[in-house]
Amino acid sequence: MSSRGLRNRNPGNIRRSKTRYMGEVPSNDTAFKSFASMAWGYRAMFVVLHTYQHRYGLNTPEALLARYAPASENDTAAYIAAVARQSGTAPDQPLDTLHGDTMIPLVAAMSRVENGVAADMEEVRSGWNLFITHRP
Repeated sequence: MSSRGLRNRNPGNIRRSKTRYMGEVPSNDTAFKSFASMAWGYRAMFVVLHTYQHRYGLNTPEALLARYAPASENDTAAYIAAVARQSGTAPDQPLDTLHGDTMIPLVAAMSRVENGVAADMEEVRSGWNLFITHRP
């Protein structure tokens, strides 16, 4: 059985909210959004992180992930450590959310933490291309 995030094509397990993302489809899940494809789900992750950087000034994996995966719902320290290790990005490394060489491995690592399996890198790159083409 695949994880909830994969079934919803929402690899970042983005919660239902008033915010609407491109590629979002009606969800049968009471807690999480659903997307038309994994690429659209990955695009939404890039949008969320980009929004956190520009709206809240969060510019390190540690800061972004503390907001994305709050301690009230996650072992945030373990989440940050896993993403840093898997992406090769130091937790305190300043990021530019428009820099694909950093963000693609970071989001792939987040997806692995969220779903327990390695991300399909072609899907992550497709999500990145959708993000760059249709930036918020």
